[in-house]
Amino acid sequence: MKNQQILGLSQTYVANTYSRFPIALVRGKGCRVWDADGKQYLDFVAGIAVNNLGHGHPNVLRAIQRQSKKLIHVSNLYHTTPQAELAAALCQNSFAERVFFCNSGAEANEAAIKLVRRYGVERLGGRYEIISTFNSFHGRTLATLTATGQEKVRAGFDPLPEGFRQVPYNDLSAMEQAIDAKTAAILVEPIQGEGGVIVPRDGYLRGLRELASAKGILLIFDEVQVGMGRTGKLFAYEHFGITPDIMTLAKALGGGLPLGAMLARDEVARSLAPGSHASTFGGNPVVCSAGLAVLKTLKRNGVLENCVKMGKLLLEGLRSLQASFPVIREIRGKGLLLGVELDCEAAKIVEECLREGLLINGTANRVLRLLPPLIVKKKEIEQALDILAKILARQ
Repeated sequence: MKNQQILGLSQTYVANTYSRFPIALVRGKGCRVWDADGKQYLDFVAGIAVNNLGHGHPNVLRAIQRQSKKLIHVSNLYHTTPQAELAAALCQNSFAERVFFCNSGAEANEAAIKLVRRYGVERLGGRYEIISTFNSFHGRTLATLTATGQEKVRAGFDPLPEGFRQVPYNDLSAMEQAIDAKTAAILVEPIQGEGGVIVPRDGYLRGLRELASAKGILLIFDEVQVGMGRTGKLFAYEHFGITPDIMTLAKALGGGLPLGAMLARDEVARSLAPGSHASTFGGNPVVCSAGLAVLKTLKRNGVLENCVKMGKLLLEGLRSLQASFPVIREIRGKGLLLGVELDCEAAKIVEECLREGLLINGTANRVLRLLPPLIVKKKEIEQALDILAKILARQ
């Protein structure tokens, strides 16, 4: 089928919950994708930080193929090798000692919220409230959108669950003043992605860690977007010399398959006993095999080093564009999560890039978000910069 045929079926039968671009993607390889009419695009969205190893990475494909021939699914009433091995690998490469597997970032954050509630009952005298930050994004279930600090995400879903408040990001004093006798946890993204690629000020995350420890409450890092190598380290918290009590992952964890995880210290994780939480497909053998392949590839194949190197190259190139085009107000980010704040709406630039064969993302109204696969090469960075320069010159 061609683009228009696929669009017709989609528009007729698929729930209208997304503002989609008028193309249907049918194939991907490395940092490139093709639509149903055969047009090629350079993909600097990567499934919104999902395809960190690009499209069709051979290590991930082999893992999926091998496992799918042996066992595709069994209930979590039983143990499986891929789930056990991935849990061990995640713990051995992080602060965590226990892992709960699910299917998405929202579900990982739901698990974290439930863990906080149960821990609050058992260990904190009934505390239950979670303080997150304005401009954050934590998911679209009722609990996670309530934790999200963006009114456009929350609008129209009242009454929202109680037990959530927001304070400004990067404001340690505001967080300290908000903590009271009901507070059980602080929930933050180490770098805000959907909120416009907002990087924390020096000392902010360390201050949150010290504050949580001093108050005897939990610190949760939502690393759904920034985890699994996106910032140049396996987990973003490694940049800041601290560890959280709970961390949530998804997106890139499954190499393109739906896989989420909540990681926690054992002393905290014990509050979720058998029967307290579950997920039918969580930790599925095939997706865990893919996740294990992703983790091994990130650790052994120079991918993190490439992320750092190409991130610097892309950042330098964007700064060069900023010197030539005043429409660029600010460039920020870390590794291969970069945001370009503009003096105009980002949507127009994103659409023009699409026509020129470059996929990028607009967020927070005026921010271009660039999320190329971590395997991106110099020539692909240069091609993307050339396209952006061509478009910005027309503004």
